[in-house]
Amino acid sequence: MSDTGYGDFEFERRFWVRDLPRDLLDGAPALIVQSYYLADEGYAIRVRVQGTVPGLVVGAQDDELALLDRHAEAIDFCAITVKGPMVGGTRYEAERELDPAMGLELVRRGGARVAKTRHSVWLGDDGWVIDTFAAGNAPLLVAEVERGGPVTDLVVPDFVVTEVTDDPRFSNDALARHPYGAWAGAFEAELATSGPRFLQGLGHNHLPGEAHD
Repeated sequence: MSDTGYGDFEFERRFWVRDLPRDLLDGAPALIVQSYYLADEGYAIRVRVQGTVPGLVVGAQDDELALLDRHAEAIDFCAITVKGPMVGGTRYEAERELDPAMGLELVRRGGARVAKTRHSVWLGDDGWVIDTFAAGNAPLLVAEVERGGPVTDLVVPDFVVTEVTDDPRFSNDALARHPYGAWAGAFEAELATSGPRFLQGLGHNHLPGEAHD
């Protein structure tokens, strides 16, 4: 349970990125492989395993299970999480840590899988993570910021293109069943027509090129 006073609720905003800002990234990303045993209309049960793999770069050529098996010795964390739908940057998430060996076997044995690397970077007052997806979800890049309360008055980094916080297609549970690679072209065409969008009602979005205090 969260110690922020909000119980088992998480507050995050997620953004689609076209080009990876390599100068911001360290050389030791976390490999994350997660398996969704249930994923339906935003409700999900997920098992995640992860570990640090220096220099790892993933892409469409990397199968999720092959990645897991190749780097199994690096896995040092596992958790099972129950999730509810995302609404305005808020989502119910109740998590319990598991033994990593148990997690490896659960991910190997079932569910729809997602694999990605994750880099962490501190930008201004916020910690961000940047995920690079593998296998059928390549070449998707997503940047995410999380806080202990609603993510308001956010300074949006200049490498961000558009917000996908409330776009259910970009939730990891949806990506496990409908990989981004199959509809990436359609999304790019949609973006070219409609232009970028950002959540309103969460204070002021300080967008790239805009002066802010």
